[in-house]
Amino acid sequence: MRSQPRGRRVRGLLLGLAAAGTLVLAACSGPASDNSNTGGNTPAPNSGGGAAASSGPLTVAVITHGSAGDTFWNVVKNGATDAGKQLGVTVNYSSDGDPGNQAKLIDNAVSQHVGGLVVSMANPDALKTSIQNAVKAGIPVITINSGQDKSAEFGALAHVGQDETIAGQQAGQKFKAAGKKKLLCVIHEAGNVGLNQRCDGARQTFGEVKNLQVDINNPTDVESRIKGALQADSSIDAVLTLNPQIATSAVTAAKGANSKAMVATFDLNSDVAAAIKSGDVAFAVDQQQYEQGYLPIVMLKLYHDNANTVGGGKPVLTGPGFVDKSNVDKVAQYATRGTR
Repeated sequence: MRSQPRGRRVRGLLLGLAAAGTLVLAACSGPASDNSNTGGNTPAPNSGGGAAASSGPLTVAVITHGSAGDTFWNVVKNGATDAGKQLGVTVNYSSDGDPGNQAKLIDNAVSQHVGGLVVSMANPDALKTSIQNAVKAGIPVITINSGQDKSAEFGALAHVGQDETIAGQQAGQKFKAAGKKKLLCVIHEAGNVGLNQRCDGARQTFGEVKNLQVDINNPTDVESRIKGALQADSSIDAVLTLNPQIATSAVTAAKGANSKAMVATFDLNSDVAAAIKSGDVAFAVDQQQYEQGYLPIVMLKLYHDNANTVGGGKPVLTGPGFVDKSNVDKVAQYATRGTR
């Protein structure tokens, strides 16, 4: 269930974005999402990279690189489908971690003449042709989460997400302020440009950072590799994971290695919130991914109905925010309901 205070917060957010027109909102919905809204429309191409100020209902395809059942991407999906319900937009969500398959999903959405596309770009070059073909077909595109540097180049209207380098820099500063000297940065997905940017950003502000590549699809191996790295180098006194599932493995690995390394992570779920409360995780870098699903639907609705654009060519940043013991009790309730 969604509480009334959240409804007021959402309405305030929409009114701020929709200064050029009035948006009528429906009641807030629960975290479980469906695609049972009004039907789609076929936009007419225009010179601005998509259809604007069109009549008729709007259908948006949201296509991400997330894995099925991933709690992070479930929150993104919740944001997109909640916005769709409130604005009368049909939202069709799909995902595939393989860049080639993700490109095919984009091509399929283009062939169906959707009214808008929302795409995450963990591997931008693999999606370039598909996204540019969407733009050529007159379909407005908004990129989210990763691939910020390529968004405008590919013809997208805007990018919504977290600047990964800035987020990494701020995480590095927190470790440095805590007096740590050597950081292990755990990368869980090969080829994801955003993950490397996080570690590189931490390196810029922290100093000595060692990268460790693991496979998120093999939790036993993840724990073993982190434990082995800590046992092999006792000078590592900090661990930064880039995913909440990996954070849980890192906590177990550190205990198994008898290491006192400080563990922190990117992204939040209920397990990480509990670990912050217990002191096993020092903090989480929160990119507020609910907004990465929610805001693009609002932006495409405004573009469809009123030819509005948001961001002025700059990314719309949803983070970094930080969750630690000072605010975890408040944020944890939202993580439990699927919006943080």
